[in-house]
This record gives sequence, C-alpha cells and structure tokens, in this order.
Amino acid sequence: MNAQIQHLYDIARKTDRRIIGLMSGTSLDGLDIALCRISGSGPATSVTLERFATVPFDEEFKAEIRTIFAKQTIDFEQLCLLNPYIGRLHGQLILDCLRNWGIAPGEIDVIASHGQTVYHAPKSQHRRDKFPNATLQIGDGDHVAAVTEILTVSDFRQKHIAHGGEGAPLAVYGDYFMFSAPGENRILLNMGGIANFTYLPDDEDASRVFTTDTGPGNTLLDVYARKFLNKPYDEDGQLAAHGQVNADLLQALKKNPFFDAPFPKTTGPEVFNMPYVEEAQSHSQTLDLSAADLMATLVQFSADTITDAIRRVLPNSSSEKTEGTFRIYMSGGGAHNPELTQRLHKALPDCQFDNTDSLGIDGDAKEAVLFAVLANESLVGGNTSFGDRQGVPTVSMGKVSFPT
Repeated sequence: MNAQIQHLYDIARKTDRRIIGLMSGTSLDGLDIALCRISGSGPATSVTLERFATVPFDEEFKAEIRTIFAKQTIDFEQLCLLNPYIGRLHGQLILDCLRNWGIAPGEIDVIASHGQTVYHAPKSQHRRDKFPNATLQIGDGDHVAAVTEILTVSDFRQKHIAHGGEGAPLAVYGDYFMFSAPGENRILLNMGGIANFTYLPDDEDASRVFTTDTGPGNTLLDVYARKFLNKPYDEDGQLAAHGQVNADLLQALKKNPFFDAPFPKTTGPEVFNMPYVEEAQSHSQTLDLSAADLMATLVQFSADTITDAIRRVLPNSSSEKTEGTFRIYMSGGGAHNPELTQRLHKALPDCQFDNTDSLGIDGDAKEAVLFAVLANESLVGGNTSFGDRQGVPTVSMGKVSFPT
C-alpha cells in the first residue's frame, strides 16, 4: 500500500482528529484559521475549537484578487498564477500560526481548505440552458499540502454541484451536525459578504434541514465603505447611523428575481455589486443621495432581505409547518454591526437572538470550523441522509492532496 494511503487510513481510524479549517470569504478581509479537535461523525460529531486566528490580507494581495474577482472578463494568466500563489500563501500563513501557537505541523492531522471563491454562477444566475451550476475556488490544495507537509482536503463545492446542488451554501451539513438540538427551532444566521441561514427544526429531522442565501450581508456595505471612508468596513455602522433610509431606492434595490426564488438558492457579488446599486439609484432618481443616506439604505436592504427570507420558515408560513419558539444564532461580520442587528431584532420581535458563541463556537470562526467538519465527514462519516431534495444532496465533499 502507498504510504500516503496508509497515513490517510490511520487518520481515519483515530478516535479524534486535529483538523485546521480555513475560510476566506467574499469580503476578502483575511484568512480564518481554526484549529479543531473533532471526534465522531454525523449527528454524533463533537468539536472543540482549540485555537483561532484571522490573518488579515494586505492591500496589495486584495488588489490582486479583485482583478479577477466576480468579473466575467478577466486576465486568464492572472487567474492561472493566483491559483498556486494563494495555495502557497495559505500554507505559509498556517505555518506562521502554528509557530505562534507553539504547535508542530506534525501534530496536525488534516487541513480543510476552502480556497478563495473568484466566481459563483448558479444556473439561476447565468441562465444558459446547456450549462450546469458552476463555481470556482482557487488556492490549490496540492500547494497547501506541499508547503505545510500536512494532508489537505479541498475543493469541497464541486461534489455538491456534481450531485445537483449549487455549490453553496454548504453550512447545512456542519450546522446540522454541530448545532441541531431537540426542542428548539434554530436558525443559524451567518452574515458575511452574502448572508445565509440554516434552518434546524426542533425534531432534528435531517430531511427538513436546509441552508439558503438571503442576499447581501456586508458586501455592498463594504464596497461603499471603501468608497466613502477609504476603510474596509463601516465600523459599528457609524456612517449608516447618521443617515436616513430612502424608500424609493430601497424599493428599487429589492426588484431582483432572486428574492422571490424558492429555497435553497445562492447568489454573490457577481449580482450584488456597485453597478447594481448605481442602476437602482438611476431608476429611483436617487443618484444625488448623501453617503450617510446611501449607507443607511444599504443596511436596511440587507436587514429587510434577511428578515423576509427568515419569515418564510416561521410559524404561519405557507412553505413550512413549524411550531414553537425560534432562536436565531448570529455569526459573521454582520453580527458586529449594531445598525444591522438592531433592525433584525425590530423586524423579528417574536424570535430570540443570540450569537453562536453561546453554542461553544466563536462566531467569527464558524465558517472555518464548518469546513473542518466537512473534511472530518469525508474521512469518517457519510452516513447521514438529508433526503432526496433538489439543492441538498447527500454527499461527502472534498478532494485529498497528499504532502508528497
């Protein structure tokens, strides 16, 4: 037997595994690195978050990514060069963190690498009949494995697409394994660049669990924070707090077929970007809106589309029979924006709100932890059925890269 296959087999036989989960989202703010100790699989998965860090990306690196990010027309040489470059960079950032934590690379069993999304194109978005759903993440796993000398599982989204999904959101699997609980209807709301939530019914029936994007989370807020403030984000929503919501612009922003599409669904900055806002401003004759008023309207846009989506699974909804109290657990950058969270509280007064920290997982680490769980499931799980539903395939995801 090949020694690397034997090593993989030995890892899978362990009672627990130390897995580093990586996540770099559409906000491009940095690499989340979560060192997890994981035992069990499926609903019996147990996760301890041992260490966590977000390593910020410098402006030069962000600029390199933005030359190809969410663009239909790009320099393909740049894409080709960034694929190994990002993998090697992520590998080096892992080694730096391990050194700072006083942990030897040999103590880590697996790296779960999401990579960097550069384009997301579900069929509902590209509308080209002969082509399937599609998505592309770069930062090749072979390079991560070579730099760190740690077995790496990566490229999770392609298997999801191969079996009829849109490649996102993938939180449905990890959220169910880690956070589902009898007697409480839970909504795991992640507000990253794009907001999404996972619905976990109180009967823990995996066939009813799903995750869906709701629309913009922070992506438009961050774009305009860079424009107006020359900062990566509007800290605590301070600029938005000084503005007034413009009803005409808000109505124009909501005129997109995505919001009426059935669950589960996905979207990205390919749709919700500065040209999208500018077109809505043109249609609503609000091009002269102040910076504060525009930011306030964009916060309301995120809040309204999140709450409109969540209401579709609340009691009295025609789409889902539910009973009992709903508790919403927030994570992601949007959970730190009081202007956004206050509007959610106001719009959903019958729901109880908390952060995923109360469930034992740092909200900022949650997405990276989820990929560690997906890698663990690929190695030792794969026995949980999520039913026969479009968009939620029952699959194990990820491709294995050996260090040598």
